[in-house]
Amino acid sequence: MDDGCCCVPCLQCVRTKEVAVVEDLGNFEQLLGPGLHFVFWPLKSIVGRLSLRIQQLDVLCETKTKDNVFVHVQVAVQYRVLEEGAYAAYYRLTDPRGQIQSYVFDVVRSTVPKLELDAAFASKAEIADAVLAQLKDVMKDYGYEILNTLVTDMSPDYKVKASMNEINASKRLKEAAAHKAEADKIKLTKQAEAEAESRYLSGLGVARQRKAIVQGLQESVTEFSNEVGTRPKDVMDILLLSQYFDTLSTVGANALFVNHDPSTVASLQSSLGGSFIPDKRNPP
Repeated sequence: MDDGCCCVPCLQCVRTKEVAVVEDLGNFEQLLGPGLHFVFWPLKSIVGRLSLRIQQLDVLCETKTKDNVFVHVQVAVQYRVLEEGAYAAYYRLTDPRGQIQSYVFDVVRSTVPKLELDAAFASKAEIADAVLAQLKDVMKDYGYEILNTLVTDMSPDYKVKASMNEINASKRLKEAAAHKAEADKIKLTKQAEAEAESRYLSGLGVARQRKAIVQGLQESVTEFSNEVGTRPKDVMDILLLSQYFDTLSTVGANALFVNHDPSTVASLQSSLGGSFIPDKRNPP
């Protein structure tokens, strides 16, 4: 005897969104809706109750993809018992949840092996729709309405996950290296352009300096020649000799020892008519 809401066994309560199945000596008698009912016990009794509320069945299925990767696919099936099909739901199926699970296994194991792993992840909605289409008509004959099916998880082996993560990480590192190389290229290019511009400006400065020196020497030679009356060549020799000794003085100040050609001094001395003899032991 099922538990009732009262002490008297003949009075039975049926809750909201629930259907009670009544049998008379083992034969189906009627279905009772929500409320208080009189059952002539022990000849009649409530042998079962069916909930009309929405229920969910989580099915975990193992299968493999087209590229031979084993995955675990979890499908959530949301269903309910139809009030007008309560008789079939109670008497035609002994294990409705097992029946739903079998159909889910059949659809998943016939759909996923046609797809590669990446395509399977992208086709979760298509897999769920295939399960829904398979279950909807079949389970309706048994008094069940399939409301929705969802592929809630698709998980390959942890080694495959690690490999996929490593591939993705390598791809990201490759892109990062390409961007870094491009940045280095731009940096080096800019440095080369700056160095070329610097050398160009330095060359302009040196050219202008030399031009100014030549102009100054030209003016000095002209003035000296006009005032003293010597030849321009003699004046140029004196200026070159002065620059030569200025260079030696600069080198000696930095404590460096260099070899110089005395023939240059001798040629300058001969051009001046032997009027100047430098001291080779103590150059200025």
